[in-house]
Amino acid sequence: MNSFVKSCLILWCALSCLIQLNAQESTSALTLDQKIKRFAPTEIAGNISKLPMSDMKTLKKLFEATKLMDSIYLRQVWSGNIALLHTLQAEHTPDATEKLHYFIINMGPWSKLDHDEPFIERVPNPKPPAANYYPEEMTKDEFDAWMKTLPESEQQKATGFFYTVRRDAGGKLLLKPYNEEYKEFLEPAAKLLREAADLTDNASLKSFLAKRADAFLSNDYYESDVAWMDLDSPIEPTIGPYEVYMDELFNYKAAFEAFITLRNDEETNKLEKFSGYLQEIENNLPIESKYRNPKLGALSPIRVVDEVFVGGESRAGVQTAAFNLPNDERVTREKGSKRVMLKNVQEAKFQKVLAPIAAVALDPSQQKLVSFEPFFTHILAHELMHGLGPHTIIAHGKQSTVRQEMKDLSSALEEAKADISGLFALQFLIDKGVLDKSFEERMYTTFLASIFRSVRFGTKDAHGKGVALQFNYLFDEGAYSYDEASGHFSVNFTKVKDAVRKLTGEIMTIQAEGSYDKAKALLGTYAIVRPPMQKVLDKLIDVPVDIEPHFLLTGE
Repeated sequence: MNSFVKSCLILWCALSCLIQLNAQESTSALTLDQKIKRFAPTEIAGNISKLPMSDMKTLKKLFEATKLMDSIYLRQVWSGNIALLHTLQAEHTPDATEKLHYFIINMGPWSKLDHDEPFIERVPNPKPPAANYYPEEMTKDEFDAWMKTLPESEQQKATGFFYTVRRDAGGKLLLKPYNEEYKEFLEPAAKLLREAADLTDNASLKSFLAKRADAFLSNDYYESDVAWMDLDSPIEPTIGPYEVYMDELFNYKAAFEAFITLRNDEETNKLEKFSGYLQEIENNLPIESKYRNPKLGALSPIRVVDEVFVGGESRAGVQTAAFNLPNDERVTREKGSKRVMLKNVQEAKFQKVLAPIAAVALDPSQQKLVSFEPFFTHILAHELMHGLGPHTIIAHGKQSTVRQEMKDLSSALEEAKADISGLFALQFLIDKGVLDKSFEERMYTTFLASIFRSVRFGTKDAHGKGVALQFNYLFDEGAYSYDEASGHFSVNFTKVKDAVRKLTGEIMTIQAEGSYDKAKALLGTYAIVRPPMQKVLDKLIDVPVDIEPHFLLTGE
């Protein structure tokens, strides 16, 4: 690299950092009312008119259990979270009411859209990366040193999903299983799930609820995860500890959440055909053949659902549009994973957020290509691709997982992988004639608009960081163009396919190698907001960032 190019790169990075600092200052300057208004109040409706009376009663029990997931999650966020919530609830002033409103949106005193900046005085700043999974003063070095003293079975628990790390009376680190840590909530939640199981006549729902109730008390979630994979019911509940985003030290520990949904059979049947192509997509991934899985698990079920209630982590901040679970590698090896698409949530996001963004960010000649179908279908592909590519790997001479090797970078890299390889997979299906050729330009243009939607979540958020990586990488490959005069971006359709393929291969190879250093370098280089993107983001000030759902049931 010659000195001129190197100097330009240094100047570009410095300017990018300055832009990000300015962005943080601009969000800090927002009033609390302005921050709240970034979430558009939105009615999210589910029609229960076709449910039998027994399942309506089951729903009510599930709603009660979901509220207990709120209670657990609030404690997982921070050790002082509950006391602060009670203080806000006890103060009946306009200021306290406003703070309580935003606290409930974020499920804590840190604004998720503003790099976890606190909006309430006298709380830790920055937000504790250990959340309330570990002692707040514990360092990574202390944890790693302690790990070396443990037998292998205990090491697996320490790096597993369902154990907190605490200190004994002498200050030594110790493990505490979730069923003990959250006993006061999991015992009544288990009782509610058993009551819900007794009420329903659906055998698969009855099995899942009973086994998940057992898991809450035993701390062994394997059997209930398998039962969830086999669920075939008009009511599609997801409840328990799942995602690891909040563990910013290692991405080891799972947060409690719940999605209570109703299956949308018509839309589910339209998308089931994609499952039949997963092995073929895996066989053609742009990585070395030794990194591909020659035999995926059972065909991954796809469910399109309408959301009727959420709790725990799924309530906090930006609302989930789809998810891919379970995360237990044992289950995904044997059964694959289930992709759940929250259609009524996605429609709300498209109408209230994405369509207005496209009108500001994109070249007028391409705005007409933005539509709901490719937005919806790419989210499906994103969830499908979480299950493809490297998962169980060999690192440092022994079997490991991508999640364990990537540590704190795992979530951001995995979200970027699912996004970019989702485009790769859809292009593969277009080339095979499974999807119509006319879908191609709409897909790439809608994805570009959606990047601006996701990066507004903040580059500390795993999804925001992942899309920033993709945007800058694709821009550098010539897949995107920027018109300085108009301030609009556009897709270069002659270059975007090769760029997508290249980035898919690079991310998956890093995961397969278990190379933390390469992942850190890739994210460090690209997961930033550069000046042209920031100029567009600055023009979106009056466009909502996401929705604030208000749940309605119809047909009662």
